[in-house]
Amino acid sequence: MHEQLVRALMEVLGSGQRAALATVVRTSGSTPQVAGARMLLRADGSTLGTVGGGAIEQAVRDALESCLEGAPSSLLVRELGHDLAMCCGGRMEIFVEPIEATPRLWLYGAGHVNEALAPLATRLGFEVIVVDEREELNTEARFASARRELLDAASQLKRCTLGERDWVLIATHDHALDEQVLELALQARPRYIGLVGSKRKVFRLIERIVRRRGEAGALPRLDRLYAPVGLALAAVEPAEIAVSIAAELVALRRGADVPHLRAVHDPRLRKVLTELSATGAALAPTKGD
Repeated sequence: MHEQLVRALMEVLGSGQRAALATVVRTSGSTPQVAGARMLLRADGSTLGTVGGGAIEQAVRDALESCLEGAPSSLLVRELGHDLAMCCGGRMEIFVEPIEATPRLWLYGAGHVNEALAPLATRLGFEVIVVDEREELNTEARFASARRELLDAASQLKRCTLGERDWVLIATHDHALDEQVLELALQARPRYIGLVGSKRKVFRLIERIVRRRGEAGALPRLDRLYAPVGLALAAVEPAEIAVSIAAELVALRRGADVPHLRAVHDPRLRKVLTELSATGAALAPTKGD
């Protein structure tokens, strides 16, 4: 089982997908498994290994599913008889943790906000890639901690395959390019899409995309869109805005319930969605709004 588990973990990390791992760390009394037993839950719902079956395994699976949805690592402690009405009646302590490859943060645009954000994101554990065709701005001197791609943002995103390990921040030098990149990102469905801009700008871009895509029969899902980007910190200067974005990334990775600036639930946007779809399925409620 150890070799199978290691191989499965390597597959998860290599694919860029997420998983969650439970490890029995301590037992006492009569229990269905011993310390060291493990259970892996993959993103597709399949599992490898066991922590004992029955009610304790269901409790652990629930905790693993929460990890897949963004909950942080935790220690699950259960008295099997008292808490779960299991006949064995012992006590188990099980550590539950998310498993994911190093997250990638794609910074579309080499302006002041992304210049300030890149080193912060690197220190937070992100692999940072800056995409901007302007050689005079996308330089090693300005983005020493990041990988740089000297390409037009929209062209690069069309070639790029994004997944659950990918986080996207859009802050190009042109509103039309922002709109192109945003539309492509919504189709690609990375884990997070942030868009820098005023609420007025954000709403106009989203409304145009929603109308265009909706009328074509492909209403975009906006549940992963954070626009305006960042937490409500009253940030004004580029460095302050970068801090609010970095704080948002931390909050989302840790599952914190905090106030975001995002306006995807704006009543005007809901009106547009209602016109295009009776269900309004493009939006899903998200913690922190």
